[in-house]
Amino acid sequence: MTNRPALPPEIARRRTFAIISHPDAGKTTLTEKFLLYGGAIQMAGQVRAKGEARRTRSDFMQMEKDRGISVSASAMSFDFGKYRFNLVDTPGHSDFSEDTYRTLTAVDAAVMVIDGAKGVESQTRKLFEVCRLRDLPILTFCNKMDRESRDTFDIIDEIQENLAIDVTPASWPIGVGRDFIGCYDILRDRLELMDRADRNKVADSIQINGLDDPKLAQHVPADLLAKFRDEIEMAKALLPKLDPASVLNGSMTPIWFGSAMNSFGVKELMDGLATYGPEPQIQSAQPRNVAPEEIPVTGFVFKVQANMDPKHRDRVAFVRLASGHFERGMKLTHVRSKKQMAITNPVLFLAADRELAEEAWAGDIIGIPNHGQLRIGDTLTEGEAIRVTGIPSFAPELLQTCRAGDPMKAKHLEKALMQFAEEGAAKVFKPTFGSGFIVGVVGALQFEVLASRIELEYGLPVRFESSQFTSARWVAGDKIAVDAFVAANKQHIATDNDGDTVFLTRLQWDIDRVGRDYPAITLTATKEMMV
Repeated sequence: MTNRPALPPEIARRRTFAIISHPDAGKTTLTEKFLLYGGAIQMAGQVRAKGEARRTRSDFMQMEKDRGISVSASAMSFDFGKYRFNLVDTPGHSDFSEDTYRTLTAVDAAVMVIDGAKGVESQTRKLFEVCRLRDLPILTFCNKMDRESRDTFDIIDEIQENLAIDVTPASWPIGVGRDFIGCYDILRDRLELMDRADRNKVADSIQINGLDDPKLAQHVPADLLAKFRDEIEMAKALLPKLDPASVLNGSMTPIWFGSAMNSFGVKELMDGLATYGPEPQIQSAQPRNVAPEEIPVTGFVFKVQANMDPKHRDRVAFVRLASGHFERGMKLTHVRSKKQMAITNPVLFLAADRELAEEAWAGDIIGIPNHGQLRIGDTLTEGEAIRVTGIPSFAPELLQTCRAGDPMKAKHLEKALMQFAEEGAAKVFKPTFGSGFIVGVVGALQFEVLASRIELEYGLPVRFESSQFTSARWVAGDKIAVDAFVAANKQHIATDNDGDTVFLTRLQWDIDRVGRDYPAITLTATKEMMV
């Protein structure tokens, strides 16, 4: 980050981040409160409420609404003070982790949500590792402090040990569970009190002058105050001070404590994100990286969502702008096809709602409605042949055959499956031998989601059945070696929706055999979605 020119003010005020967590840590509720404080919605819809009140803003797919889980990443843009926040909500459920991995290529920071009672859970650990690979700055929010939760030092120790990152407290909880009354804001030396009566009310802030200020005793019961003072002294002695540079390079995470359901601690976290979160960063690309301050516009597709509006059967490509100042109506080069596209109806998102984007800057996420021209990994530029790199596609861990309930509708099924493959919702393989399609996913819940969406969006009942194959690998090597390999292993060969050759395996033995018998062939479990 040294010797770079200052970013134009419009770009410098952008904060583009994802929220990551284990399921049920409270991510969707936190997202709602961000929107509430950003003025984007008037009142948070309770995730746990019944009926229409449960339809939270960031979950727009029917299945998400029915189950109360987020299964596709959605993007939301709103102002917070002088800053522009671009928030990407990600699926918490591990069956949809691939969508989350791709989303993390499009953000500059992550907010990690941890349940105060459960600490660091398996999915948190997995997602954190992806952030670590990309050196993403991470800000941590320890949620549900108004319920019975673990000792504050235990939570911090667990994060430090499990995730190998320095943790510095930005706030400190006072009391726990039913005795939780609020937090001491370490960064601004003030007391924040939680209002249990009104969940949408911003907490009272009481400015204090150091921990010996007599005002503290007016608001905090004597036993809690004594314990709190002891803890703060220990924390100051044992834990590192906040170092903004260490936060930006991903080696330190500041932690805030609160209760998203009670709107508590959220505003302090947002202030922290504005102050310590990164501006739009340099984007990895070939043949050169792209800096946000460059004048020409560059952007890349990290997600495709079909049928966000079921009435219009549309397909929206989510594009992260990596550089420049985009204006509606601009002509951009679609690098893969070398064709120009006039971007006439770009949209900005507030979950399922959208508005026409007259302009956008590096760091913003816009939606481009299209009819299948744009795929995950595509780069759009003002003419230069740049390809953004690092957007992964993972080998599926579960494979099933997919058949239409009505055999006459096989063509319709192919269209539906190809659409979901382009979205990145599943891998679709067409075997060289036999009829039908083999669909590959990371988690079993994805089959349910696919069957439900194919029926809802295409009026096409389908059934998934077990397949003889258990995994898939992409085949790489020079053309002669690949052709010879394909000819000798036809029963195992399929093509994916990009037309790339895939080796379907039944056992690990199949993979070992290829390594032994075909040294010129490489089988890979990931494919770079760079086209």
